[in-house]
Amino acid sequence: MNKEKALELIPTDGFIKVATEKKVPLDSRDRSALIRKGNEMFNRGEIELAKRIFLTTSYSDGLIRIGRYYEQQNRHIDALRMYWIAPAPEKRDALIETMSSIVRKWLKEEG
Repeated sequence: MNKEKALELIPTDGFIKVATEKKVPLDSRDRSALIRKGNEMFNRGEIELAKRIFLTTSYSDGLIRIGRYYEQQNRHIDALRMYWIAPAPEKRDALIETMSSIVRKWLKEEG
């Protein structure tokens, strides 16, 4: 893929949106029920629905699991977004380091 084609593929709104929606006030019982439902959805493979629930409930462990899933699917930008929101600084930093080493390699190949 040439540089021009790669630049055309960059989303106009950027790669990472880290701001989450307004927090929904939930009592602990409702939050726990939603998290259980999110885990159930994740286990059934309904990843996007589980992600919405985990984002709504600010469930860090669930967001990290979604991030790992995205990494396995080679959706590294989406994984980075989940790690950033979770927050999971170790996973985020490791992924950033991996991605930056790939970019450095590409730059050396072109240079």
